[in-house]
Amino acid sequence: MEECFALQVHPSDNVATVFASPEKRSRVRVDDSAGTSHGMQVEDDIPYGHKIALKEIAQGESIFKYGEVIGQATKLISPGQHVHVHNVVSLRGRGDLAPAITEEDAHDI
Repeated sequence: MEECFALQVHPSDNVATVFASPEKRSRVRVDDSAGTSHGMQVEDDIPYGHKIALKEIAQGESIFKYGEVIGQATKLISPGQHVHVHNVVSLRGRGDLAPAITEEDAHDI
């Protein structure tokens, strides 16, 4: 079996991107931007380029990637689990979450 690795881009990230397609119960090496590595068990099959949880992420907790909030957990996510649309709601590009612009505000734009 090929060695799988994942990259944690920013120290505050609670997910890492996998650069292989690790299967459930396999191990993945997580490298970080400081040059350190650690291993962890994969709890789900994870497609290439998707995210793996580095720590427990509670329902409603922010998902951090690149040091930025990219979404919010819709349910508890355990370390090693696949992090994707089945357990995360995206907060980017959500017009329904943008502050409403009133007619008065529109004159300032």
